[in-house]
Amino acid sequence: MIGVIRQKVQEIKTSHKADPRFIDTAVDFIRMYADQTHHGKEEDILFRDCAGKKLSESDQNIMNDLIDEHKYGRKIIAELMEAKENYVKGHDTLNIIMEKLTDLTCFYPKHIEKEDKLFFPDSEKYFSGDELESMLEEFRRFDQAMIHEKYKQVLEQFQ
Repeated sequence: MIGVIRQKVQEIKTSHKADPRFIDTAVDFIRMYADQTHHGKEEDILFRDCAGKKLSESDQNIMNDLIDEHKYGRKIIAELMEAKENYVKGHDTLNIIMEKLTDLTCFYPKHIEKEDKLFFPDSEKYFSGDELESMLEEFRRFDQAMIHEKYKQVLEQFQ
């Protein structure tokens, strides 16, 4: 999705037009996949379980950074949606839209690298094999529940 967003930014620069439907789709993808599903598992399960462990100062700092970065990602998305809504109303927010889309393409690769290369591998040392297996099972249940939550929200929009 980050690659697609990069392409769309170039198209916006060339055409001087944004596609509100693409923005809605990209935001839905990021909110559901990156934030609610991926970050949800981190915040609701991994970070919760890490809080019960004696993390090294370095690992604790990285976990705190990741939590702050999740908030930052949500802020970018909120600002993008505000700019898109204003664009649809006829306001000149094209530069803000491009800026926020570009922010996403810069933010997520660095954030993912920090998770995958630093925190996740290091965090495993704090857990026994049984604890890790239990956490993986909780991740699976979390993922299964997400699809139901998503479409419950879709249905509620029409009631």
